[in-house]
Amino acid sequence: MANKDLTIIFVHGAWGDGSHWKHIIPVLHKEGYKVRSVQNPLTSLADDIQKTKDLIDAQKGKVLLVGHSYGGAVITGAGNHDQVVGLVYVAAFAPDEGDSLGGIFSRREQPAGGASIYPDSKGYLWIKYDEFHKHFCADLPEEEALVMSLAQKAIHNQCFGDATTTPAWKTKPSWYQVSDHDHMIPPQTQQEMADHIKAKKIIHLNSSHASLASHPKEIIALVKEAAEAVG
Repeated sequence: MANKDLTIIFVHGAWGDGSHWKHIIPVLHKEGYKVRSVQNPLTSLADDIQKTKDLIDAQKGKVLLVGHSYGGAVITGAGNHDQVVGLVYVAAFAPDEGDSLGGIFSRREQPAGGASIYPDSKGYLWIKYDEFHKHFCADLPEEEALVMSLAQKAIHNQCFGDATTTPAWKTKPSWYQVSDHDHMIPPQTQQEMADHIKAKKIIHLNSSHASLASHPKEIIALVKEAAEAVG
C-alpha cells in the first residue's frame, strides 16, 4: 500500500539523468506512490547534494532517497536532511566520512569500464560512445543502450575527488543492490560498502551497472520494501 505521506526521490548517477529511472517511475506512480526524480548538474559533489536537498525541501512529509552509482554518494550527503527517513543504494557508492570516490576506486584494480572513461578540455569525464553498451549497460537492448550512450551527461572530475562529510547511513536505515556483472563499480567493492553501512537488506542481481533499467522489477520491489519499512 502506497504511503501518501512519503515521497520517493530518485537520484541518478554519472553519465545519465533522471530519465534513467524511466522503467521504474511509471510503475510506482501508477501504484499510487509519490515519486520525484532530481536532475543534478554533475559539477561537484556539493552542488549535487544541494540540488537534491532543494528537491527534498519542496516535498511535504517524509522522503526516501534512492541513488544509482554516483548518486549513492549524493544521497549519502543529502540524506542528512531532516525529512529523509531511509536510503536505497542501487549499484551505488556508499562512502564513509572522508572517503572520495577516487579513493574507493583505488582499493582494487580498475574495473573494465574505467579504461573507457576519458576527460575533455574542461575536466568533464565521458564514456567512449562505442564502448558504452559493453561496459555500462551490456544487458540492455542495443537501441536503448544507444540512446543512453549518445545522450550521456558528462560528470566533472571534481566529483570523484570531493570527500564525503557525515554519511547519512550512520543514522538512517539503508538497503543495497549489488550488480554482479558491473564493469563500472567492482561487485566486490559494492558488497564491501553494503556490508560496511550495515544495510538492512542486500540483494544481488545478475546485472550490468545499469540494473535500474535492466532489472526494474527487482529494484521496484526493493524500493517498495524500503518504503513500507520507513513509511
